[in-house]
Amino acid sequence: MAGLKRRVPMHSLRYFISMVGLFSKSGLLPWYARNPPGWSQLFLGTVCKGDFTHVIATKCQKGQKSQKKPSHLGPLDGSWQERLADVVTPLWRLSYEEQLKVCFCSFILDSSSVETMSQESVEHSSFVKFEAQKKILQRLESYIQMLNGVNVTTAVPKSESLPCLLHPIIPSPVINGYRNKSTFSVNRGPDGNPKTVGYYLGTWRDGNIVCVRSNNLKNIPEKHSQVAQGMDYWWWHGWIEAGRPIEGSCAAVIQYYEVFLRQSPLEPCLVFHEGGYWRELIVRTNSQGHTMAIITFHPQKLSQEELHVQKETVKEFFIRGPGAACDLTSLYFQESTMTRCSHQQSPYQLLFGEPYIFEELLSLKIRISPDAFFQINTAGAEMLYRTVGELTGVNSDTILLDICCGTGVIGLSLAQHTSQVLGIELVEQAVEDARWTAAFNGITNSEFHTGRAEKILPGLLKSKEDGQSVVAVVNPARAGLHYKVIQAIRNCRAIRTLVFVSCKLHGESTRNVIELCCPPDPAKKLLGEPFVLQQAVPVDLFPHTPHCELVLLFTR
Repeated sequence: MAGLKRRVPMHSLRYFISMVGLFSKSGLLPWYARNPPGWSQLFLGTVCKGDFTHVIATKCQKGQKSQKKPSHLGPLDGSWQERLADVVTPLWRLSYEEQLKVCFCSFILDSSSVETMSQESVEHSSFVKFEAQKKILQRLESYIQMLNGVNVTTAVPKSESLPCLLHPIIPSPVINGYRNKSTFSVNRGPDGNPKTVGYYLGTWRDGNIVCVRSNNLKNIPEKHSQVAQGMDYWWWHGWIEAGRPIEGSCAAVIQYYEVFLRQSPLEPCLVFHEGGYWRELIVRTNSQGHTMAIITFHPQKLSQEELHVQKETVKEFFIRGPGAACDLTSLYFQESTMTRCSHQQSPYQLLFGEPYIFEELLSLKIRISPDAFFQINTAGAEMLYRTVGELTGVNSDTILLDICCGTGVIGLSLAQHTSQVLGIELVEQAVEDARWTAAFNGITNSEFHTGRAEKILPGLLKSKEDGQSVVAVVNPARAGLHYKVIQAIRNCRAIRTLVFVSCKLHGESTRNVIELCCPPDPAKKLLGEPFVLQQAVPVDLFPHTPHCELVLLFTR
């Protein structure tokens, strides 16, 4: 079903909502009633089959252009769940001890190979994960030799052609359900229903994308599954009679957000130019069990009044409807016309609850906004940040420069050991979180700057050429650091120590390391003394997957 070609008259939309019991007035919502209203039988008879969309569309949205009927790929059975797990968490069949031994190395195997390798090839792999880290470091050195025609020397003896000392992998303290943030997509499921919530299988290039429910992924916590996958179907079909489900009720489990989508008169937004409204669901949790949900919605040409109706509808669903079982701490709504929108581009609208969630880490109380970056494995992040702190070697005479600082946890956790912490972060909400965290925890020697590091850093470093020691920590996104950031770091003589944190050292991140270590190059404006890679510490933040964080220590 394509997007609206014309606006639905408000009286028609109100009529439909009142007919299905979703208009936000006491007594009209189905969950206010002791027994289900008559419309629910129509809903319940079709939702299990995954074809409720056409029923609701013909009842409400006349004049819309119909999409081509989706192909049915088969029922949603265990095979789909296993295929999804093999892609998202390729090592899920192995014990964690075995996972640490198995090499599923992304620089040896591309993503398509990872997805198609058989379980037998995983179990009989001759590589171990520690060897994988060695290969990464050997590749870095070979790149530097190839591109610059020189060999990189280090201040410590080499072993087995390694450019630095490689430490053993630090394992994750939490193995299952470790993610504190999950993003669920909306698209056609194996049964062809476009209002399916889960994770993608297939590729857009090949046109075989299928959205599969993520109930059985080992890295997703139970709370996330409850929001997106945790509704006992008898809640709808049987209703509660004297505290017990009615006889003959269906025991299937269906997603809360998916249930909401399938009773909504509006279509999901699968492809932007084809119309549609409902998009992805993001769930964030903390170690105390508090839950923030963020629903992304394409407004298309809906009026503000029509948008208000949709926001009230989803709000009531999660406050008084079936979604109330999720016990959300907060629910946000974002109107987004792009794949990703920041808070500045399209503000997150708080529908109900607390505006933030909080986390306890390294003796700090940390505030987290919906748009802020925070490591997805909280327990693992503590191990990661302790490792970073040890490698920096900061003291009371040191200025700590935290580039791409997110909510500022690395810098703030070391603030008591330094003379000053300077943080730079693109996301304004994250900077506000960092400032709040500093103030709440009584940290007075920190300052945080909002903007692109390549624009802020050069000016910030000009005032630090007075002989005071500067230690830099960079924790960039997968896209790596802008080349102007590398230039500024290389050309600042005060920076003698650099700690580089990478979750996937490839592409631009590899180029970053090469340009940090290569001889001076006036053509690239790399004029300062090159850094030397001294130590590498892998920290496993992603059990059941081939990935880990690699912490690199550079000095000069």
